[in-house]
Amino acid sequence: MARRKSQKRRNKKYQVNNRQLKAKRPYKDTIFRMLYHDKENLLSLYNAVNGRNYTNVEDLQIVTLENAIYMGMKNDLAFIMDMNLYLYEHQSTYNPNIPLRNLFYIADEYQRLVVRKSLYSTVIQKIPTPRFIVFYNGTKKVDDYNEFRLSSAYENPTDDPDLELRVTMLNVNDGHNLELMEHCRTLKEYAKYVARVRKYVTQNIPLEEAVTRAVDECIEEGILAEFLVKNKAEVIKVSIYEYDKEFEEKKLRKAEYEAGIELGERSLLKKQIKKKLKKGKSIGQIADELEEEVTTIQRIIEEIKKEN
Repeated sequence: MARRKSQKRRNKKYQVNNRQLKAKRPYKDTIFRMLYHDKENLLSLYNAVNGRNYTNVEDLQIVTLENAIYMGMKNDLAFIMDMNLYLYEHQSTYNPNIPLRNLFYIADEYQRLVVRKSLYSTVIQKIPTPRFIVFYNGTKKVDDYNEFRLSSAYENPTDDPDLELRVTMLNVNDGHNLELMEHCRTLKEYAKYVARVRKYVTQNIPLEEAVTRAVDECIEEGILAEFLVKNKAEVIKVSIYEYDKEFEEKKLRKAEYEAGIELGERSLLKKQIKKKLKKGKSIGQIADELEEEVTTIQRIIEEIKKEN
């Protein structure tokens, strides 16, 4: 009891400056975010990840910046527990840039937490210790546990960087991180719901029908039943948005990959043409030897001339 009161007092010092953090959400929600906006669910997830057994949701202080968006990026959940500041994020797209994103976010968070304190004081200003977790349920095959480091993005790598930020990524697809899933019922059932939607979509069932069918079946089978019954219409709407977004991102990645190949092939072709021009070959000869249209060779030669 004494420890709990002490913890509440320690956490309370951050509450005053967090009152202004609530705002209307200017972006689409996700099922993960909706599910863990419930403090009991979030406490259960925290306990499972950290091997704890807290039961009082008041021990957990939500500090998520609802309107903190940098270049369209946001953090899903932020909260203080045991004087640690946890940043939880859900991702369905594999993204190694998450440490840099979290750097922007944590800087903003800390600035708000110490806004009424002097950083020029001779007394050190204490801040909660940050912990960064990503819950990944995309289709790319990854290990159950992964770690990303900010230093991996440095142009000049160093073994002892002055600035480091580590993010732990947990694979929460159905069938992964089984021990974690067994300790957090909502996470386990969330994974089953996502897997159900994907299964029906891959069977070429129209997206809205696939989502509705998955929701109805999960309710019947007791999978996230209370949450789905309470939020059925919004869950269907958000699930359709999430899957469309995931599909569009996959198409974008494919287009970027193909564009990269095309750019590489054109660069190689340009080098070959330059070599043949130096040998005095005519446009017709170059086109014949490289098996390209004469007009294509002419356009690239014009580009070469403009570069020189």
